[in-house]
Amino acid sequence: MAILITGGMGYIGSHAVTEFINQEEETIIVDNLSNSKLSVLEAVEKITGEKPLFYEVDINDKEKLEQIFNNHSIESVIHFAGLKAVGESVSMPLNYYYNNVVGTLTLLDVMKKHDVKRIVFSSSATVYGKPSKVPITEDMPLSTTNPYGATKLMIEQILKDLFASDNEWSISILRYFNPIGAHASGLIGEEPSDIPNNIMPYISKVATGELEKLSVFGNDYETHDGTGVRDYIHVVDLVKGHIKALEKLRTNKTGLLIHNLGTGIGYSVLDLVNAFEKVNNIKINYVITERRLGDIDACYAEPNKSKIDLNWQAEKNIEDMCRDAWNFESNNNKTRRLK
Repeated sequence: MAILITGGMGYIGSHAVTEFINQEEETIIVDNLSNSKLSVLEAVEKITGEKPLFYEVDINDKEKLEQIFNNHSIESVIHFAGLKAVGESVSMPLNYYYNNVVGTLTLLDVMKKHDVKRIVFSSSATVYGKPSKVPITEDMPLSTTNPYGATKLMIEQILKDLFASDNEWSISILRYFNPIGAHASGLIGEEPSDIPNNIMPYISKVATGELEKLSVFGNDYETHDGTGVRDYIHVVDLVKGHIKALEKLRTNKTGLLIHNLGTGIGYSVLDLVNAFEKVNNIKINYVITERRLGDIDACYAEPNKSKIDLNWQAEKNIEDMCRDAWNFESNNNKTRRLK
C-alpha cells in the first residue's frame, strides 16, 4: 500500500518524500512541476538510495489522477500541491482559487470514488488572519487577509463538511507557520524559479551576490527590535510532523484533527539575519523600507496540542535553519556555476 504525495517535488513535498522513504513507506509523487524541478528525483535518490515513483500530473487532471488510483493500491494522501505566494495571490486570485480549491475538490472526488479516505492536508497559519493575541492556539477565530489564505481556509471548510457528511474519513489539517532551512545533505531545499517570495531564499541569494540587498519591510512594529516577528520552523521538523499526523490517523482510523506546526518561538526579521550572519560568517546587506500592506506585528504558534496529541515537537533551532539553508544554497550555486 502506497502513500500518494501531491506536490511531492516541491520544497516541503520533497523533504516529506525523503522522510517517508526513510520510514520505509512506499511513496508515489504527483506534481505538475510548475514550481519544482525534475532534478529533485535524483537528489532524493542520492539521499535515500531509492528513486520514488513520479507522475508529472496536475491534480486538476481528473482523468490522469483516476489512472494513478486505478494502477496503484493507495491508502493515504499527503496533500501539498497548490500555489503558495501571498503577493501573487493578490494579483492572480483566480489562478489560486482554481489551482488550490478546484484542484483539491478534484483530488477528493477521485479519492472518494476509490474509497481512499485518509488525507493529511497542508494548511497554513494564514487562516488565523490578524490574530488578537499570541501565541496562537488551534481554537482561535479564523479569517484571511489574502486570496492564498482564503484558499486554505476554504479547503479546511471543505474537509470539515466532508467529514460531517461521512465520518469514515480520516483527516488531518496541519497549519504551518514559517518553514525554512533545508536537508542536511544540501541536496534538496527551497529553490524558487524566480525572485524569492520567502525570506530565507532571499537572504541566501543576497549572500551569494545574486541579489544586492534584503528589503526589511518596516522597523516600527511593536516587537523587541521593531521588525516583524514570525515562527520559523525547520522544514525537516515540519515534515516529521506529517509522519506523526499520519501515524495518528492510522491509529484513530477515523476523525478530523487540526494541529499547529510551529516551534512556539517568535524570531524577528533581524534575529534571522543576525543568526544567518553568525553561523555562516557572511554579511547580509539589508535596507529598511516601508511596511507591506497586511503585515502584522507578531505571529507564532502555541504547539502544545501537537506535542500532546501527535507526540511531536520541533527539535532544530534557528542556527540549524540558517546553516542548512546556506549549505543548500552554496551547493546549489556551485552546481549552477559549473553548468
